[in-house]
This record gives sequence, structure tokens and C-alpha cells, in this order.
Amino acid sequence: MSDMSNLNDYPTIDIMNHLREIRSDLATVPFEYREFQIMLRTTFKSLADESGRRKEVKEGEAGDTLAGHRSVAACLASMDEYGYEQVSVCATKMWSYYYHRDFILNSPVEPIGEAIRESGGRIMGAASYDPFRISESLREIEHVVREYGFNYVWFHPLSYGLPPNDRRFYPLYAKCVELDIAVGFQVGHSAEVLPSDCGRPMLADDVAIEFPDLRINLSHTGWPWVDEWCSMLWRHPNVYGDISGYFPKGLDDRLVKFMDSGRGRDKVLFGTNGLGLRRCKEEFLQLDIAESTKRKVLYDNARRFLALDRG
Repeated sequence: MSDMSNLNDYPTIDIMNHLREIRSDLATVPFEYREFQIMLRTTFKSLADESGRRKEVKEGEAGDTLAGHRSVAACLASMDEYGYEQVSVCATKMWSYYYHRDFILNSPVEPIGEAIRESGGRIMGAASYDPFRISESLREIEHVVREYGFNYVWFHPLSYGLPPNDRRFYPLYAKCVELDIAVGFQVGHSAEVLPSDCGRPMLADDVAIEFPDLRINLSHTGWPWVDEWCSMLWRHPNVYGDISGYFPKGLDDRLVKFMDSGRGRDKVLFGTNGLGLRRCKEEFLQLDIAESTKRKVLYDNARRFLALDRG
């Protein structure tokens, strides 16, 4: 699918992206940490050179995986070219499970707030959360929602070694209900080699039941527990799930079938996770699924999940 007009025929919202997409000069991956070193030898092996270091990828190259853009203006130009109306950028926090002393990734909120203003809201902001610093995290979330217009919180429970139904996440859920914003978190195994048990999608059951007014996104497909992921989306009105973290051509057949059915068509969200605005959308549009599914997953479901039609 090389004809860019085809991409522009499908308005799209990317529900899951990172600071690198809008400011690659500010987003460095700390490869001195064991989590990322192992990742480049395993799940992201194709992105590493012979020495095990990440290959250098320049903005605009055909293989734009994790390349991002050096400015908001450059990102907006790509969005226009590939038919993206909005992209949600997360100020991602990840704790070091191996070293247990501090963040291995702690993206600043200010550049994302500036991007929201510069883009007129086409760049959207997602805060993150640290369950080891609850009060501090909640203050930051409230600040960025009220000051910059962030409309989402995304966090990474696996790096903390905690399941999403741990009591330390409940203050976050209550705050999101109070602020009327959505929440999302990693489920399934992580690209970084971290203990996976707390990534089982079924652990969201308690959260969905106890916070029925909270809009929840189970991020990154839940693989290898795809059936649990589908179950959570199907049975809970307030639970959605995004397909970011994997190239669409590699999605599990069970997930694609669920997404293209009446059980899942209204509950699945599209995201790139920084794997390339063009490549991810092209591969998604090449899936053998209904036109109505493509349009709902690329756009309609995210508008409902983020309550964008309210404002």
C-alpha cells in the first residue's frame, strides 16, 4: 500500500505513543540498564546491530521504527501525510525491576504540554504513575490535566513488579474517575524482560468491577494471554484494549478474529507505540477485516474511549 491517498482516506487516532515521536532529541533510551540491554537481544533483536546496540535510525527513513521526529512540526507533517488526526503521547515512567532504586525511564511532562498547545490539541497528553510515590504522582497528574489538558494516564505495572489490582494503584483509579479521564496499562508480557505474571489481562477484572465508571485500556494486546484480553473487553462495558506494541501483520489470529467480530469491533483501539506512523497504519489496513472494523478501530473507538466528543 504505497499510495498515501489510501492512508488519508482513514482518519486515525494513535492511542499509544511516546515522547520520541514528537521530540526525539529529548527521548533517549538508557541502554546502560539491564532491562533494555536484554530487550535488544530478544524481543527487539531486529533493531540491534551486531554488537547488540540499537541501530541508528534517522527521521524519515523507510524503516522508521522508533525513529520519531525531532520537532512537533515534523510530527504534524507526518500526521498530515499519513492521515492521523491525533496522537496520544505518554510521559512514560518505568521503574528498574532489576536495580530497585529509581526510574529507568521518566519522560518529562512539560514538552508534551507544550506540544498540546503548539498542535492545537492534535498531540494529546498522557500522564504516567509511580505507585511508590503515590501522593507526588497524583499531584502531577492533576496538574497536567488542569494546566495542559492531558486526558489520559498510562502506566507500566510490570516494571514495578505489581499487578494492576494492587492496592497501590487504587488511588490512581479514583483520581481518574474524579478528573473524568481514562486510564491504560501494559498487559501481556513486556518487551523488556520482566516478570510476566502481573501482566495477565484477567487481573483487570477486579479493577473493572470496582470502578465501573473508569474507562480502562488494556494496552499491548495481552499476548500471550490473548483469550483473557478478549474476555475482558467482551464482558466489561468500560474495558477497551489497544493493539500497540506489535506490528499489525504479526497480530495473533485469535485477536484479529475477535476484533473483526461483533464482540470486539467497538472495543479495540489502534496504537503504534512508536513503531512507525506509516508502517503500522499500512499494515493494519492490509488486514483481512471489514471496512467498518478498520474505521472503528482506527478512529471511532478512541474518540469514545477518550470522551473527545464531549469537548
